[in-house]
Formats: sequence, structure tokens, C-alpha cells
Amino acid sequence: MDPKDRAEQRETVGLIGIGLLGSALAERFLAAGWGVTGYDAEPACRQRLAALGGRPVSSPEEVARSCSRLVLSLPTSSIVAEVLDGLRAALSPGFLVADTTTGDPDEVEAIGDSLASAGVHYLDATVGGSSRQVRAGDAIVLVGGEEEAFERCRDLFGSFARKTFYLGPCGSGARMKLVLNLVLGLNRAVLAEGLAFAEAIGLEPAKALEVLREGPAYSRVMDTKGRKMLAGDFEPEARLSQHLKDVRLILQAGRRRGARLPFSKLHRRLLEALERAGCGAADNSAVIKAFQPKAAEQKESGKDG
Repeated sequence: MDPKDRAEQRETVGLIGIGLLGSALAERFLAAGWGVTGYDAEPACRQRLAALGGRPVSSPEEVARSCSRLVLSLPTSSIVAEVLDGLRAALSPGFLVADTTTGDPDEVEAIGDSLASAGVHYLDATVGGSSRQVRAGDAIVLVGGEEEAFERCRDLFGSFARKTFYLGPCGSGARMKLVLNLVLGLNRAVLAEGLAFAEAIGLEPAKALEVLREGPAYSRVMDTKGRKMLAGDFEPEARLSQHLKDVRLILQAGRRRGARLPFSKLHRRLLEALERAGCGAADNSAVIKAFQPKAAEQKESGKDG
């Protein structure tokens, strides 16, 4: 077959949301041989897709009309609902939506029910891993929805994830993502506090990280964020404000179900203080700033000892 004919026959995957995660997904989809037609409200994000080899368009409707499988990577479930409401006329029965947004599980269920009434299949397909991990094919995917729809997307998920988990009905992926992010976020905060503590008591932080990675306190966050913390490299792979949004979702879900979440309450306050200090757009590794003494505090002799 002529290469040109083969290119014309390849499936187009639709993508709405081309931020940190969305652009990483686009890169993996293109590398797997699919065409990618995408939209983002930010012109710079559309330009990023073009630079990767995808086809940016000027509206979500154009994306939906170009494909039979649409991937969403948006900030919140409310935005997802708004976008999908605007696409109703373009979504025919049998159309499939895979939503990678970390959202409110109850809102996710409502979106799934609404689309199902029109014969549209909806998966909450949340991603465990940063944009860098997605680019490396080292993420995991947590999926809720119809199992048949899940099977139709195994190839998409396999293009960027090392493992995919089918967790049950719509909303299950979103719930599991909150569990994952609770533990992951607290792991980051604990690592940051430990490295700052090591430095405060006269140890070399890089050596402390080496020891932690080899000992019983090891967690994968030491590999993904440890050196960024030590180097003060806060170029975003996943933004601190986005995780603060997730912590608020965790606490909201906990209140609904009567879960006790004392560490997450403390974590929210810590992240809110960092956001007020201007760290919201930085990488999650910037959490270490919460544990670094200010110049004035360095002159004081430990009042909390």
C-alpha cells in the first residue's frame, strides 16, 4: 500500500484539552500511528499540537466530527459537562468519550448517565502519573464505565500506560484517582519535610535522598520528585494548584461519606499557603518550599523544639 494511502486510512483520535497532560497524550497517540485532531481554548496549546504533528481546529465541535473516539483532558468535571453539553448534536449513538480529567465522582456519574441516555459511551479514565510519565509510557489508567467501552479503548490506554485497571461502573475511576492522589500527595509532602529536616540538622540532602531511596521508607515519589526538590527545579510536570483542586475533591468526597481525613485537611492548608505565595503554577515538587525556613526564621533559635 502506498504510504500516502495508509496515512489517509489511519484512525483519527479526537482530543479536547492540550495542556500538560493533553499534549503528552497527543504525543503518545501520534507515536502509535493515529492522527490527532484537537482543540484547546489557549492558542499556545493548539500551536503545541501542530508542532507535534497533530491537527488543531477552532472548536470542540470540529474535533467531535472528526472522530469516533474522543479523549478529554480538562481541569474539572464542571468544564467537562459544559463542553459535552455543547457537543450533543455532534455525538451520535455509539460514539465513545474517554475522560482523563480528575473530577468529582458524583459529577462524573451524572455525566455518564446523561450521555448513556443518548447512546453515547462514557469512560472516566483517570491517569495516574505526571505528563513526563505519560510521555515515557510509565503511567497507569484507572477506568470506570461500561466494560465493553473499556475494551474498545484498551489500545488507546496501552499507548501511554504500563498498566490499565478496569474498576467497575462509571465513577469508579474517578474515586480511585482520589485515593491514589491522597497517598501520592502526602508522600510528596512527607518527602519534602524529610529532606528539609535533613538539611536543618546538618545532613547533606542529596545523601539523605540516596539513603531514603535504598531504605524501608522508599516510595516512587523519591524517584520522580526527589531531585527536582533538591535542585529547586519546579518546571511543571503537574501543577501544584491542580493537586490542591484534587485535595479539595478528596475532602468533599470524604464529607459526603463520613471519612476521617486529618492529614488531607492539613495538606490542603499547606497547599493553599503555597498557592497564596505564588507557587500554584509550579510543579508539585515545589511543596518543599513549605518546609524551607524564611530568612527571618533562620535567625531564630527553634522555638518549636
